[in-house]
Amino acid sequence: MNKELFEALDVLEKEKGISKDYMIEKIEAALISAFRKENAGNENARVKLDPVKQDVKLYKQLTVVEEVLDESTEISLEDAHRKSKRYKIGDIFEIELKTKNFGRIAAQAAKQVIIQGIREAERGNMIREYEEKKEEIVSAVVVRVDPTTANATLEIGKNEMVLFRNEQIPGETLQVGDRIKVFITEIKKETRGPSIILSRIHPGLVSRLFELEVPEIKDGIVEIKRIAREAGSRTKIAVYSNDERVDAIGACIGPKGARKNNIAAELCGEKLDIIPYSDDLEVFISAALAPATVDSVVKLPDSDRAFRVAVSDDQLSLAIGKEGQNARLAARLTGAKIDIKSSRAASEEE
Repeated sequence: MNKELFEALDVLEKEKGISKDYMIEKIEAALISAFRKENAGNENARVKLDPVKQDVKLYKQLTVVEEVLDESTEISLEDAHRKSKRYKIGDIFEIELKTKNFGRIAAQAAKQVIIQGIREAERGNMIREYEEKKEEIVSAVVVRVDPTTANATLEIGKNEMVLFRNEQIPGETLQVGDRIKVFITEIKKETRGPSIILSRIHPGLVSRLFELEVPEIKDGIVEIKRIAREAGSRTKIAVYSNDERVDAIGACIGPKGARKNNIAAELCGEKLDIIPYSDDLEVFISAALAPATVDSVVKLPDSDRAFRVAVSDDQLSLAIGKEGQNARLAARLTGAKIDIKSSRAASEEE
């Protein structure tokens, strides 16, 4: 049995990355717990696991005293001297016990502690692994979808995690077997285990998808400056080229629109407006209101971040967008307060 135990520890270390020394500590604690449970918690013990000899030894510990008051925890100096004259008052005298004497209940208790140790180690490994992946995207396979909540259980590597319905793209219907990409937003260390928060609506997902699809972004030639997103509907992304020979927008769109289309497909057809970034806020606002054509952008006197935008009558509804979405995203992208009016109305106010 000892041989099987140590072989199991080797497998755990190799396949799950759980340290053998860590598990030995847990097993020793489990055996001590089982021993104390069999003895109403009144006796002291020490367990020694030797991975080299593949040996498990259990020792009952007694304190050497002049006069014994509790036989379960003490031994007289006279009795201790029968084994060795080196013992003195206060020393620990050990008697080896055979682990096969453990009862069924004690063995079960030990087993539960060992299982708990494995779970704790796995949770620790998961936290360390995914802390490095925070704010990154990972590939996942849908393995279950709850018919009541629509929460999806995903397989990511060797782990299963939940993508909650409120983190799924609106209108998206996930099916078992679907391969998707998710953004890791947060790792929470909770008592019941690590909680890894996944998202498909976070703007970071769009940013990382562009990094994967556009080599110029990965190489640092093109930068993503800002993103404003309403998941499932529209995203505006502002980009800038650090090389005047490279067109930032063209790089993001790709040959025949391939790069942009690949990202849109991953996002369930979400519209992507790729905007040229500018430090000149008036120029930036004008670009951010695409696909509308802007006639003028004027800063209002009462604020550094408030602007009046004038567009022709036939561009007004396009600039504002359905339910104000285009104007809202442009304002979020630029950080400005934007008041859109027709050019005729703007001139009358002046």
